[in-house]
Amino acid sequence: MDRPDWHGPLTEAYEQATRFLTGLPEREVGSRATLEELRAALGGPLPDAGSDAREVVARLAEAADPGIVASPSGRFFGFVIGGATPAALAADWLTATWDQNAGLYAAGPAAAVVEDVAGGWLRDLFGLPAQASAGFVTGAQMSHVTALAAARHEVLRRAGWDVETDGLHGAPRIAVLAGADRHSTIDRALRFLGIGTAALVPVDVDDQGRMTTAGLRAALAGLDGPAIVCAQLGNVNTGAFDPIGEICDVAHAAGAWVHVDGAFGLWAATSARLRHLVTGVDRADSWTTDAHKWLNVPYDSGLVFCAHPAAHRAAMGVRAAYLVHAGGDERDALDYNPEFSRRARGFAVYAALRALGRTGVESLIDRGCDLAARFARRMSGRVLNDVVLNQVLVGFGPATPDLVRRVQAEGTCWVSGTLWRGAPAMRFSVSNFTTDEADIDRAADTILRLAAGT
Repeated sequence: MDRPDWHGPLTEAYEQATRFLTGLPEREVGSRATLEELRAALGGPLPDAGSDAREVVARLAEAADPGIVASPSGRFFGFVIGGATPAALAADWLTATWDQNAGLYAAGPAAAVVEDVAGGWLRDLFGLPAQASAGFVTGAQMSHVTALAAARHEVLRRAGWDVETDGLHGAPRIAVLAGADRHSTIDRALRFLGIGTAALVPVDVDDQGRMTTAGLRAALAGLDGPAIVCAQLGNVNTGAFDPIGEICDVAHAAGAWVHVDGAFGLWAATSARLRHLVTGVDRADSWTTDAHKWLNVPYDSGLVFCAHPAAHRAAMGVRAAYLVHAGGDERDALDYNPEFSRRARGFAVYAALRALGRTGVESLIDRGCDLAARFARRMSGRVLNDVVLNQVLVGFGPATPDLVRRVQAEGTCWVSGTLWRGAPAMRFSVSNFTTDEADIDRAADTILRLAAGT
């Protein structure tokens, strides 16, 4: 076996990584390079001859650095993006080093067991049924695809149709009921699955974007056939929670499957003071959440859970003569997600949970909510939502989009823009484990200063 020089390039990568991470408190948060500058620095023809591996890593880091958004920074408040805790990042480095194909138990036994263990810990933290199956996917998008594929299988099976064998042509039409303020990944999942967005039945929501049970009852009353209800825990703009327990009661009485989009809001279940927001979540049929948001593990790391493991496996599982399939208590991950060959994402999730423990996870969630509330107080009079979680919507009138751009360009913090009830708004999300009170105050001071034109 050849003996490559691992020490040189890995040492360079370590030095570049630690320089970046330790410099985050002082670093400008946004990208500092234009598209043309990045193309000039990173582009050009493929060289005929190879280069020294350490030199390649060093040049890559130098060329890419101006185009790196400091999303792991404690002052990155755009979208809902966490950082990476030291344990999770280190485990992710080992994941790349071990380079396990985590589709089959036979190709990565430790990877399979770690996913099984971490999945059990997460079921416990979220208060989900002990028998629920778990899959580790890229993010909420593929988690929705996986869960809704299981839902599609089950509601059509109950109607006497085998969708995996016979496809959708000629199948009973599935109605998908979701709040008018649902996340766009629900629509996209329906496109991927062949159900189509025409199957969507928008359900009335209140002023915070919460699905109303009266609206759900009315929507279900007009349907006759297979149905899936998509509830939301954590509106992407306001952070609001659908009344999940009531939704489960209404939907199940009509024979519908309930899927929960809890991309970040499901983490409220880990907090004693926030758990009331998800009362009844254990009665749903499938759940989506992300680890690369509030758990602060590196991208990409999504999670899917299903209360009906047989439906989950029927939708995702595959058999082939050349594969070494698991037997007994062994677990093949490809039976629970849409990938075949796949990265062993469970190691980083396992390390994050092990390092934090139950109380550490709870503290992480509570702290993010406290900091969001602190920011809302600084924005007094301009807050557009009830701050129930880690999301704050702020309005500065028609000037809001320009203000968002100026805040991003200034570099102290990074926020994103959105539309809320037809008006522009600034969206402020707190989900990084390193964010502290000083970060919130610096961000608030910057935003108010730029809004005042000073």
